[in-house]
Amino acid sequence: MSLKIKRFSLAAGILSASLLLTTACSNNTSGDNKSDGGKDEKIVIDLFQGKVEIADQLKALTDQYTKENPNVTFDIQTVGGGADGAAALKAKFASGSAPDLFTSEGYQNAQTWKDKLEDLSDQPWVEDALENTLTPMTIDGKVYGQPINLEGYGFTYNKDLFKKAGITELPTTFSELEAAAKKLKAAGITPFAVGYSEWWVLGNHGLSIPFAYQEDPDAFIKELKEGTAKIDGNEHFNQYFNLLDLTIKYGNKNPLTTDYNTQVTLFATGETAMVQQGNWIQPMLDKLTPDMNVGILPMPLSDDPAVANKLAIDVPSNWVIHNGAPDADKKAAKDFLNWMVTSEEGKRALTEDFKYIPAFKSIKAEGIGPLGEEIAKYSQAGKTYSWQFMKYPEGGGQQFGATLQSYVGGQLSKEETMKALDSNWAKFNK
Repeated sequence: MSLKIKRFSLAAGILSASLLLTTACSNNTSGDNKSDGGKDEKIVIDLFQGKVEIADQLKALTDQYTKENPNVTFDIQTVGGGADGAAALKAKFASGSAPDLFTSEGYQNAQTWKDKLEDLSDQPWVEDALENTLTPMTIDGKVYGQPINLEGYGFTYNKDLFKKAGITELPTTFSELEAAAKKLKAAGITPFAVGYSEWWVLGNHGLSIPFAYQEDPDAFIKELKEGTAKIDGNEHFNQYFNLLDLTIKYGNKNPLTTDYNTQVTLFATGETAMVQQGNWIQPMLDKLTPDMNVGILPMPLSDDPAVANKLAIDVPSNWVIHNGAPDADKKAAKDFLNWMVTSEEGKRALTEDFKYIPAFKSIKAEGIGPLGEEIAKYSQAGKTYSWQFMKYPEGGGQQFGATLQSYVGGQLSKEETMKALDSNWAKFNK
């Protein structure tokens, strides 16, 4: 299967001195930097990742690798969901306990971490990657990360609750989504599970949509960086506030104290009909409510279906290797990454257990669950927007999220919020 995503190039921002991290090696001392990584040598790969949804599945996969390679074990740390994984990773490097294997979302983040990343251009999986999936981690023609998967997000919805409310035509525009919310409420069903205590739900995933709606997102971001464009008054950001208002009006109580786990649980247990999340919640749904009848809808800002009926789909994250790790650890980490996307056990786990949409040509998108299957159809049809939040200035997403939380809480008006977003951008763009 060929999945293609339209991507846009973006000149990397200048890395501020405050983000430069002290060079640190992994705290694994199972081998020195001259080790050949022989099969009898005991190697521990320190692995740091942020997807709480697949923590158990990742542990099982690494255990399988250890079963086939008894000299290699893994020390896995997962920091994500409601926790600040980026800050935790920086703290590990600053304290001299850098992981051997960790993740990067690419683009701006890849530039930030470039000096710590191993060049993976010569790895065998590079030629197998789907078109454009290497773009986020390619700098000056060199590949510094392995794409983990493809992901898409929008409003994941409960098909059974939609049917109960008499919704026979799926909403593809803003007005149609509003009408669907009214029908759900009339049927005694809370339309949206809203988890706005999480900054990234607002600042990254939410705010990325009006960025993606721009005629040329990269040109708009470039103009923001140069100070010749503004968020304040932009048509598509105005439209985003309409969507945000809709979710608040027809959502659960206390959105600012509802965290990620609670938000997904409200949806998984049938208390709400929709949740702003993506196919990464499939393993959680399978655990909480097996065989839940779900689908996914775009987050429409417009009443033009040609514009509104698109999903946000991209490479969410990439595996990277710390170039300061012991040679034996780096060698083992490279072998693990290659094994994960070429072995039958690895490919099966990524699709059936992780429910990942593959980023590689040789991995069939089978057993990935209903959300992954629907997202794959949108991708095949070219009905996609790429994720723009990866191109924010470093640290900008969290501040955008905090500013939008102030709007949700009633501390700022829409006009004040848009002006504040421009100020946020200017602050972090320096």
